[in-house]
Amino acid sequence: MKYDWILFDADETLFHFDAFKGMQLMFSRIGVEFTPSDYDHYQSVNKPLWVAYQNGTIDAQELKHTRFQQWANQLETTTSELNLAFLHAMADICTLLPGAKELMDALYGKVKMGIITNGFTDLQAVRLEKTGMSQYFEHVIISEQVGVAKPDAAIFSHAHEKMGAPCKSKILMVGDNQHSDILGGLNFGIETCWLNRADTPQDEAITPHFTVTSLHELKQILMA
Repeated sequence: MKYDWILFDADETLFHFDAFKGMQLMFSRIGVEFTPSDYDHYQSVNKPLWVAYQNGTIDAQELKHTRFQQWANQLETTTSELNLAFLHAMADICTLLPGAKELMDALYGKVKMGIITNGFTDLQAVRLEKTGMSQYFEHVIISEQVGVAKPDAAIFSHAHEKMGAPCKSKILMVGDNQHSDILGGLNFGIETCWLNRADTPQDEAITPHFTVTSLHELKQILMA
């Protein structure tokens, strides 16, 4: 095994994150129908907030508050209530990406593993527990707790410190997002693997060390 440590992103790298289904479930629990056009409108607010969060111009609290502000006003509730209900719904519907469990089983004991996620604290532990993934990871680094998000080098530094400062040449970062996972890893000076399941065009300014289209393919490369 070339690496001593492999760091994984969480959403759409190990876990499938179906936000529309999560929103539908959350709203159905309070007797509200949530439609695809409601979701499109929500995403028009939500997506720019995530970009701002990754750029460090807003914090996790502001993201969680602002994305549900309109719904909170409409339903006469609080944004924190809605946010918590959403994260609970997402935990209830969470599924692993194809090949995630097989990859973990193949790597376990041969390499140390960690997660670096820009997701929120409330979702991570319960999701790892539900999917039987908890035992594989030495560290779960969550941007909300660290106070900075990928691609900021500070979150990678924090992880590196927690890992006991291993040689950077022995660390691989695996993620689906070119800008947060791959660029973040490259800027920190570690090798990167881009999981490009959707056949997304590559950003010419970002060159991962290698690209795979599935976790099965990643397993073959790592175990070769």
